[in-house]
Order: sequence, then structure tokens, then C-alpha cells
Amino acid sequence: MRNFYKLGISTYIAALSVTSLQAAELGAKDEPIKLAVNEWTGQQITTRIAGHMLETAGYKVEYVTAGYQNMWQAVSEGQLDAAMEVWGSNVTDQYRQLNKEGKVEDLGELGLVAREGFVYPPHVAELCPGLPAWEALKECAAAFATAETLPNGRLVDYPGEWGTPGADRIKALGLPFKALPAGSEGALVAEFRASAERKTPLIAVFWQPHWAIPAFDLKFVELPKGAQECYDDPAYGPNKDVTGDCDFIPTRVFKAAWPGLKDKWPAAYEILKNFTLTTEQQQPLMGAVDVDGKQTEAVTAEWLEANITTWKPIVEAATK
Repeated sequence: MRNFYKLGISTYIAALSVTSLQAAELGAKDEPIKLAVNEWTGQQITTRIAGHMLETAGYKVEYVTAGYQNMWQAVSEGQLDAAMEVWGSNVTDQYRQLNKEGKVEDLGELGLVAREGFVYPPHVAELCPGLPAWEALKECAAAFATAETLPNGRLVDYPGEWGTPGADRIKALGLPFKALPAGSEGALVAEFRASAERKTPLIAVFWQPHWAIPAFDLKFVELPKGAQECYDDPAYGPNKDVTGDCDFIPTRVFKAAWPGLKDKWPAAYEILKNFTLTTEQQQPLMGAVDVDGKQTEAVTAEWLEANITTWKPIVEAATK
């Protein structure tokens, strides 16, 4: 196992200037703060770290499993109090509307430098000359075909509950592929592992930060540059008849909450609003779970114990 995945004292959360924090009342500390737990490892790690910080401040925390795409009504109604890792490129129209109406609050940047797109293991470049240019996929689609997709190539898309970004893009770009949703994040990783071991062709939709990016040396396909104009104006991309014929717009990763959080739990609001985590800090923790086989709770507990001087000042500044 590469040392990249091991937890060490060099693994730390972003040092935060606590001078911007304001001490606040705890509020309804006997009522649990409900944090949304979504389907991917990084989000679960982020949420557990934030939850421990709240518990250290004196709060009760409840971790609630929630579907990422359909949780926003619950957040707007206070059935869920906060979501700690929201990807702007993959939020629903419902989130946007509720945020616009002031029913879901944006708590600011999490700190991850994120990227989404089509990825492939390095050996695939030999099977599809011309990569990473996206146009190469037009010529070598047959190399990716399976019995389920013939005569088209196979693209492994996100799990169905995350939306259909792969299917949408291959249609807009006119690529001769069929998008098949993965069953889960783990199923996506299993695809990379199998492809690396057997040297089989694979194109999939994936994201950074994730430990699998360095583990399998995954490369991003160079799709047409993602920009809002691509999604608004058919004339922007290579296909003049449609919108969405481009890469993901560089995504913002942020935190969101029920607007009543600030009044019901003022100090918790300050803690969550000022909590940050970076790509370099999160990826090793993800590797400890998904590669080393540790439990998420154990990984976060180990990190929190080793880095108390990094996160505890945030809690103290918000409560004293």
C-alpha cells in the first residue's frame, strides 16, 4: 500500500483563521443537530469531522442517511439541519429554487478543489489512440463495446440516484456510446481495479478529490471546455443544435443548512460556517477507508485525536 493513503501527522485539515469567528450561545443544545450523510466516502468523512466538532462544543449530533438528490425539501423544513459537502455541478433545480427562496442557506465554501469528468486508466490510451482528446472516442468506440451496448461503446455513468451526467454528455456530443449507471461509488472503483488488473478498456464518469485518482493514475478526457454558455446557448459548443455539449463546469463544493440553524444553535452555525477541508487533506482519509479497509468512524477519530490543535480552536472561538 502506498504511503499516500496512510494517516500521519502531516495529514491535517486547513488551518483556519479563527479571528473571523464570533462567540455565540449554544442554543437548544439538548436537541440533536441532524447532519445529512450521503452516498460517497468523502462526504461521510467530512460530515463525521464536522459532527465531532459540534459534539466537542456540547451538542448532540444525529447522522441521518439521505439521498443526495432528494434531501433538499427535508433541509428546507428542518428535518435535516445541514449538508456538509454539496457539489454545485450536481445539485437539483429544487435546491436552486429553495436557495433562491431563502429556504436553504449556503454556508460557504468547503475548501475542496474539485473536478468531474470522463476518466480512463492510462493503458486505455493504447487502446484508443488520440486520447485524451474527446474526438478520439468517436473513432475507437468499438473498443469499449460490450454485449450490453453493441454496437456502441460502454460508458460507466454515476449511480442512478446521482443523475445522468454521462448519458447527457454523450448524447449532446454525438458520441457512439451507451451510458450504464454504476450501482454505487464502490462499483465505480471496482471497475477501475478490474480494468487496471486485466488491461481492459474503460471510460467512466468520476470526480476529484478521490483516492482512486492517484491510486489508478486516472486521466481526464479533454472534453470541450465547460462554461455556463454551453448550457444556455446551442451555438457555444461543437454541436450547434443542442446545449450541454461540453465538460462539467468547474464545480464549487460548499455547505448548506436549514436557515433556522443560526437561531436555534448559534454556536453550531459559526462552527459549520467556518469549517473547511481541502482536497489534499481529504484524499488520504478516503484511502484509509476504501483502500485500507478502516471504518469511517475510526479514521475520523484517529485524525481528530492527532490534530486537536488544528480543529479545536475553531470550536473554542465559536463558544467562548
